[in-house]
Parts: sequence; C-alpha cells; structure tokens
Amino acid sequence: MWLGISPMPSSQKARQAVIGLIEKTGDGPVFDLGSGWGNLIIPLARKYPERKIVGYELSLIPWSVSLILKHTLKLNNLQLYRKNFLKADLSDASVCVCYLYPKGMQRLAEKISAGEMAPQFLISNNFALPDHQPAETLQLTDFYRSPVYLYRFVHP
Repeated sequence: MWLGISPMPSSQKARQAVIGLIEKTGDGPVFDLGSGWGNLIIPLARKYPERKIVGYELSLIPWSVSLILKHTLKLNNLQLYRKNFLKADLSDASVCVCYLYPKGMQRLAEKISAGEMAPQFLISNNFALPDHQPAETLQLTDFYRSPVYLYRFVHP
C-alpha cells in the first residue's frame, strides 16, 4: 500500500506490444521499472539472451517469484533488484519499460528532465510520460483500447 499501487501484471497483448517495440531499440540494456511478478521481464530475458535485462521491484513477494523464475530458468542475463528505481543508478539503461501509474510517470519524467537518467528509449504500458511526445503509440485491441507508448530521446 505504501508504494501507491499494487503490482499489476501487463496483459498478454501489452506484453506482445512491448516486446515488439523492443525490436526497434538496438541491443543495449533493458531496464524494467517495476518488474512485478516477472510477467514481462522473464519473457524479455528469454527472448534476448544477448542483452542485459534488469528489473526493479519493491514488493517482496512478486520480486521473490521473479527471482525463483530467474534461477529456475537459468537466465544469466537477468539481474533483479528489490529496490526503488527512482533511487537507483539507471545511467546504464538504454531502454526502460514500465507499467506505472500517473504519479509514478510524473516522478519518472522529473528524473529524466533532471538528467538523472538518459535512456535512448522508454516504452510505457497504458500511461503517458508527462510533457513528452511519444514517437509511436500502439492502440491495443483489448477491452479498454489501452495505449502503449514508445518514446525516443536524443542526448547530446
């Protein structure tokens, strides 16, 4: 409760959309900001064994489930941290993926604007990044017609 929201798994359609968008992001490290139960990060680590995949999750039980899956599936390219991504060093992130909530997206936008992180890409399920224009928006064919946003950042 103190996180502001409980871990919410991405739908199958959203996971497919995010994984499809990651195809367009090169081969740099992928960071999942709020990796929850591992419903996205485990398939990412399996699909991209050559890429560094990093997950941040604060909730103990979902993080533990992801950790068990990581070890069971021998996903050596996957690193999982039980830590608040807003307090983590994300300077290595090439791609960030997230399914946050509006207040979380605002905090993420502030971290990007302050230069505390500089990903080349951000992919967000359902919630837009305030004060930023997406390069691409996919409209899912689910009940809610949920959007998935791809942001590209150009850094000097």
